[in-house]
Amino acid sequence: MSGKIKKTSENMSFSLSRWFRRISTNAPSTMALTFAGISYAIFLFGGGLYTLINKPLPAFYDGSKFYFLYPGLSSQFGADTIISVALYAIGFAGVLALYQSTKNAAKPRQAYMLLVVGVALILMAYIFIEGAILAKMG
Repeated sequence: MSGKIKKTSENMSFSLSRWFRRISTNAPSTMALTFAGISYAIFLFGGGLYTLINKPLPAFYDGSKFYFLYPGLSSQFGADTIISVALYAIGFAGVLALYQSTKNAAKPRQAYMLLVVGVALILMAYIFIEGAILAKMG
């Protein structure tokens, strides 16, 4: 009887060690890590940490119009964060389109279209971010 229990415990420890080895050596894909890192950077650049810590108003209504962008550089509304994160994400999508256009050298038409889309997205994000900053400055 004790031999049977010993064999079961040996098998159990082997299966547990195999399970532990499988979990400890399992690594997330580089694509998932890259996406998580870039998402975190866009979140920080957009002012997400400020929004989480200070919990500002989402927007402001003064009786005649809505303010989605805070009218100064010293603070921000929640909508400021959403707008800037969206614009940074659009700019990053443009960078990805530019990168994909370099990988499609064998298909010039597709490479050119990706190049145009990438440049358009980057310019659009830049122009709108600059416009938002100018609107905040008054």
